[in-house]
Amino acid sequence: MNKTESVFLKLLDDKIYHPAAARVIDEIAGRVEEQLRADTKSLMAWEPVPLDVYGSMPDLIRSSWVFILRANADTGAERHPNSHQRAMSYRGFGAFRIMENDVWIPYTIVDQPGKPIDERWVSIPVNGWHHPIAGPENWVIVSFHTVPADELIEERMVGDDPSKTHQQLYL
Repeated sequence: MNKTESVFLKLLDDKIYHPAAARVIDEIAGRVEEQLRADTKSLMAWEPVPLDVYGSMPDLIRSSWVFILRANADTGAERHPNSHQRAMSYRGFGAFRIMENDVWIPYTIVDQPGKPIDERWVSIPVNGWHHPIAGPENWVIVSFHTVPADELIEERMVGDDPSKTHQQLYL
């Protein structure tokens, strides 16, 4: 992670941990946890976070989300062909495998605010394949995207072949 990106993530990190924003994120996480409890077959659930809870945001950021992956869930490979994603471990931990030069590189991220940014955040460029795998407890992730919530595209591999994909909108 380069210095510019690290500074940008620190700015987002500060916004997340502002008490007013953290309160809203916790409320949303509670609802998303309830969705997972109600739907025992789902590996993950999500809900957008209204950007105004963070106060002023960089123009680059167009949406924010709370995602929760069920404990030990392996949700498979996905990418966002229309958005740069920045994601942090809000509660729990897990690993993002990110494809770099056709090789999957694991990045374990944790929910410990005292740790360096690169141990708590990942930055996934537009069209970057990533594969989240939750640790032993439900993993709460807060993410930011460069497209509005109603435009965010999820693209998944069909099998293990990145040339065969299926796309859908998150909302």
